Order: sequence, then C-alpha cells, then structure tokens
Amino acid sequence: MLRRAVLASVLATLISGCAIVPKNRRQALADPTMKADEDVLRDRAHAKIHTAREGAAGGDGEPAGGGCGCAN
Repeated sequence: MLRRAVLASVLATLISGCAIVPKNRRQALADPTMKADEDVLRDRAHAKIHTAREGAAGGDGEPAGGGCGCAN
C-alpha cells in the first residue's frame, strides 16, 4: 500500500511538470539566452549554410543572398 502511494505521488509530480504552451507564448521560451551552450561561431556557420541552401532571407534580419552563399 505504501509502495503504491509513493509511486502515485512520484507519478503525479512528474506529470504536473508537463504543460501545453500556447503558440503566442512560445517565443519567450525559445529565447537564445536560454540555450545551454552558446557557440557564436558555430551558430553563425549554421546560419550561413541555412541561408545559402534556402536562397532567401530568413527571419534573422540579414539581407537576402543570391542562394550560392557568396553574397553574405
């Protein structure tokens, strides 16, 4: 009986940590300052590759390139 009560309380604690976040509030949760590790050079390289593959300006505020990766 005690084992079931402990298991139920642990399960209730774990389940209570889950929440559905509305789309208009997810921006605050995706803040770059919340990243566990911040490697500026790696992020810049990934952004450069993504921009070159997409061939258009993304939401990062950079001007649009030609798609070949040579304009950025």
